[in-house]
Amino acid sequence: MITGTSKPHQRRGNTRQRIQDVALELIAEQGYEKTSLREIAERLDVTKAALYYHFKTKEDIVVSLFDDLMTPIDALIAWAKEQPPTLETKREILTRYSLALADAAPLFRFMQENQAQMRELSIGENFKDRMKDLLGTLVPEDVELTDRVRCFSALFSMHAGMFVLKDVEGDPEEKRLAILEVATDLVTQAHKH
Repeated sequence: MITGTSKPHQRRGNTRQRIQDVALELIAEQGYEKTSLREIAERLDVTKAALYYHFKTKEDIVVSLFDDLMTPIDALIAWAKEQPPTLETKREILTRYSLALADAAPLFRFMQENQAQMRELSIGENFKDRMKDLLGTLVPEDVELTDRVRCFSALFSMHAGMFVLKDVEGDPEEKRLAILEVATDLVTQAHKH
């Protein structure tokens, strides 16, 4: 089962997670290319040797973040494939995906702002494959192209909404629910035709 909250994901359970969090924080502040392992170690107040115990390179840290992000998405896709292809199931898929996105918002910002590195690390291709699988759980069988576009737009609006609304004042949960409502409307409309 996918769990999540609308609050920023604060993971402080272990050293590996702390390294990931600090790396993501530094990359958000100064960009991927300008962030070094030395800076990550300094911010954590650990030696580089201690950092190397968990991750050999900055790329290893980023890949591990995406692996962690993919775990709930993979679980959602697996769950969705076992469910009847009803509109109710598709609404639940969107709700669960919305919660997963809220938990992974900093990572999605990284993806948006560091597209060249995404291609270099092959993370973008892996993510695109997951999105195709997720889209497959939303699109009704034998639908017209317009309704396929509606379902694709539902996922796209969930991703784009995170970026567009992040600088808009307001409660994060209200923003998440507004984005979810739009996405749900699109999928619902696709099922009416």
